[in-house]
Amino acid sequence: MALQRRLQLIHCDTNLTDPTGLTGLSGEQFMQQALKVAFASSDLSVVDQHFGASKAFVIYAVTPEASRFVEVVEFGEQLQDGNEDKLTAKLEVLDGCIAVYSQAVGASAIRQLKSVGIQPVKVSHGAVISELLQQLQEELRQGPSSWLARAIEQSSCQRDDSSRFETMEREGWHE
Repeated sequence: MALQRRLQLIHCDTNLTDPTGLTGLSGEQFMQQALKVAFASSDLSVVDQHFGASKAFVIYAVTPEASRFVEVVEFGEQLQDGNEDKLTAKLEVLDGCIAVYSQAVGASAIRQLKSVGIQPVKVSHGAVISELLQQLQEELRQGPSSWLARAIEQSSCQRDDSSRFETMEREGWHE
């Protein structure tokens, strides 16, 4: 199963403030502070797909104040043959996400998702993505649940790791 199409929202001017007007952050600053979450959806508005058989993921960036569409990733035809290698492409496109919402997910997929730091979240068929985003934002404002707190901590550590070499370079090398 190959990645068929990847559509991303490109912000040409990173100095633009968040379109919601709520954060006052530039697009780049918003993305640095936001958590990315994915939704298994066939119509980009409701969660209606099993993780392993999902034909598309809709990915959003979320902060307590705002959410922003990031991209939609579509997959080609998939054989329902139980071959776990087909999950590789899905795990790769979810890189950087803290969670993936789906109507169902198999035990093997759960293990693979958790091993790369992604929390699988099972929701009822037809759960509205905009409502799930609002619930997630409310949870971020009120105090995150245990899985969300772990994901925030892990996301923060990854950001720190990615910038530590840049910091070391700026400090220079002195013998």
